[in-house]
Amino acid sequence: MVAGSDSEGRPALVPDPGRRAPGRGAHVHPTQECWELAVRRRAFSRALRSGVTLAGAPVEEHLRSIQHDQSESQQHRPETGARSS
Repeated sequence: MVAGSDSEGRPALVPDPGRRAPGRGAHVHPTQECWELAVRRRAFSRALRSGVTLAGAPVEEHLRSIQHDQSESQQHRPETGARSS
């Protein structure tokens, strides 16, 4: 994720899954637990060297969409019956 702005132009954390946005970036595992821990520790303002508080709504929406996509793919995945050796 990178420091950017939300849809209303306020400073915010912005997802950058392709790692293509300019500037400093920060990485967090795409899980709710890692996100909450990083927010609690205020890790993003330090990692991104931002002097302002960054809204997390765009990243929270991104995490929800990832989790939703993963749960749908697991529900619709046909079982193969194959076992690992």
